[in-house]
Amino acid sequence: MPSHLSRGTSSAFRRFAGWLARGSVGHPLLEGVDYWEELRDSPSQVEICFAIFANVLELDEQGEPVNEKHAERRAATWLYKYCTGELPLGEPDIEPWECELH
Repeated sequence: MPSHLSRGTSSAFRRFAGWLARGSVGHPLLEGVDYWEELRDSPSQVEICFAIFANVLELDEQGEPVNEKHAERRAATWLYKYCTGELPLGEPDIEPWECELH
């Protein structure tokens, strides 16, 4: 078992952080939703976004991510619901295991 994240996994987290910070996470799912207005005073909600991304992200035998866009979309789904009170059309609700903080 590797003692560090693979370059691919490290890059996936870097990209996710960039998308979240730029307001483009889950594009186009969150288009028109100013989630930073909602998150500005609630850093624990940002923690939940990262938890969802990390909990949903799956790695192959070499530790490389295999479902990065899906993990991003699940975090975006949670953000959408947090900001609007509704689920995006066609998206399943977030499961409890997805947002567990470890």
